[in-house]
Amino acid sequence: MSLGYGLVVTWVVGLGRYWDHPNAEWWQHAGLGSIGYVFLLAALLWIIGWPLRPARWTYSNVLIFVCLTSLPAVLYAIPVERLVPLATAQLMNLWFLAAVASWRVALLIWFLARVAKLDAAQIFAICGLLLAGTVTALAILNLEQAVFEIMGGNDRAATAGDRAYATVIAITGISWLVLPVAVLFYGRLVWDRVRDGST
Repeated sequence: MSLGYGLVVTWVVGLGRYWDHPNAEWWQHAGLGSIGYVFLLAALLWIIGWPLRPARWTYSNVLIFVCLTSLPAVLYAIPVERLVPLATAQLMNLWFLAAVASWRVALLIWFLARVAKLDAAQIFAICGLLLAGTVTALAILNLEQAVFEIMGGNDRAATAGDRAYATVIAITGISWLVLPVAVLFYGRLVWDRVRDGST
């Protein structure tokens, strides 16, 4: 039941995320992108966590958790650019981004600590690797062309998402610096786990 509820919430949020997006594909308008995203993200999180042997670490548990982080993203469905001046809409979208990201990171830490029973070092390694890796991958895939238009200084009309995009650019830069450190730290923890298991 929890999984069904989580998938329904994810689907509804996905519908809202792109309902007024001018460049969205049909499957994004249908909310299918969000459904696919939670399955992929859950698989990635499960794979990253598995070598550290967390408690109750099944794919279904991880998938339920990922689905239940979706709800705050309903904020993205609010068409603030139609309700307030552009500068205010940009600021509101920035706050929406911060609120959704903060909620998801806080919930991830709670899940790893309370459900998976991992210690602080393991939580830091998984969070660092997952978050920095995800942001880096999204930047490489260029899922939001506006980010790179801003970075390149292309002549384009201002949009309500520009401040949020600029924040994403800054986070991407930080992620590129954090990712190698996170990989090394995670690798050391996995090696220690393997070595302890073989002795």
